[in-house]
Amino acid sequence: MSNMKNYKMIPKITLWTLLGLGIAFIALFFLGGSNGSLEVAGDFLDIPRFTDAFLIWNYILFGIVVLITLAVVCVEFANNWKTNRRKAYMTLGVVCGFIVLACVCWFLGSPEKINIIGYEGTDNEGFWAQMADAVIYACYFLICATICTMIWGYCYTKKLSK
Repeated sequence: MSNMKNYKMIPKITLWTLLGLGIAFIALFFLGGSNGSLEVAGDFLDIPRFTDAFLIWNYILFGIVVLITLAVVCVEFANNWKTNRRKAYMTLGVVCGFIVLACVCWFLGSPEKINIIGYEGTDNEGFWAQMADAVIYACYFLICATICTMIWGYCYTKKLSK
């Protein structure tokens, strides 16, 4: 019985650990000092020391989210395929919808060079510029969808309570 209790604690410990690491990286980014300054139009802007660490942490979190999402969708599809084929096709429809969203966002993005003050590399044009635009458009759409879902859920529960 105590073994089962230990397994139930793993998600809680994992979430608190990820939250703590996220707060630590945010604190490092904003409070970790400067790697010098850059003159832009007569003003001197600080260059945060831990920008790379902060970006890498965000990439790691994004990768974890993608992997967990794919795993959950695959397991749900397999379980639904065994019990209820209609639900399995609904799951497949949602996956296809996200693929269409990704394609639309990709084509909305532009491969033109993004002017970043003080950046001299080539990762701000071509594929990576278009990828950045696609991710931003996807975020905009998903934020709007989340807000609409919250409003719909509130209205739906109010309707059910009457």
